[in-house]
Amino acid sequence: MTVNSYKLHNGNHIPALGLGTYRMKTVEQLEPVVTQAIRSGYRLIDTAEVYKNEAALGTILERIFADASYEVQRKDLFITSKLSPQHQGYEKCYQAVIDSLNRLQLDYIDLYLIHWPGTSKTKLSDPRNQENRMASYRALEQLYNEGKVKQIGISNYTKGHLQHLLDHCTIVPHLHQFELHPCLHQPEILDLCKNHNIQIQAYSSLGEGKLIDGTVCINGLKEISSRYQQATTEAVVLLRWAIQHGWAIIPKSTSPQRVQQNATVWDIELSSKDMDLLDDVHKFQTHRFCWDSSEIY
Repeated sequence: MTVNSYKLHNGNHIPALGLGTYRMKTVEQLEPVVTQAIRSGYRLIDTAEVYKNEAALGTILERIFADASYEVQRKDLFITSKLSPQHQGYEKCYQAVIDSLNRLQLDYIDLYLIHWPGTSKTKLSDPRNQENRMASYRALEQLYNEGKVKQIGISNYTKGHLQHLLDHCTIVPHLHQFELHPCLHQPEILDLCKNHNIQIQAYSSLGEGKLIDGTVCINGLKEISSRYQQATTEAVVLLRWAIQHGWAIIPKSTSPQRVQQNATVWDIELSSKDMDLLDDVHKFQTHRFCWDSSEIY
């Protein structure tokens, strides 16, 4: 089962494998992994306003497009960015996208997400959180209609946040990006996305590294990885689990070697028995490694 992209509900495709860039800010940090990713077949790069690396990525992308050895043009890459919680609201969101375009040196962004359902410096229970994120989404709908963004979506929304959006939006989100791995299975959100043909994109597939560095040990994971060709890595097994569920993935690494290893996700296929084993992990081991938005109004 080799799937290199998924079809979105507007007919466009998104690469199934992407490179996350969280916690890498400078050209010096980013360029080795971004260039290795491109040479290893990655065609999606994920950034965000709060990562403070859009300008650095813009510089790197300009070099890549100018270098014929990469054989990559703008149309070949899928660039994602996300709205900072401090820029929730129609006018702020609209301007934030324009600013991201300028920093990335692009004419359009392939996917733009509302990064977080809350607003900076606003209490979790404040109704303005809901008002602001809806206004932000209306701005994204406008930017989508203007062609400045090719797809729009959300990140870190709970089932309640997403249901409210679906009840009021004009354009159904093309994608929902949230923490998803064997230790954090969120069936209500998964089902809601499936029912509305919203593509799921998992982040923190490796639990911020804790699922593969011994911090949190998944029973049977080491044995699963040893059963496949060339004894594939535990990281690749976790990534492949997501791919076989039909979810896009954006693993981050500061190591070009690991970036290249993660690209071998297409070289294995997990058995139904191994998929079932990983599917059941959350019943016995539940861990959330990133942000929890469940208390935001």
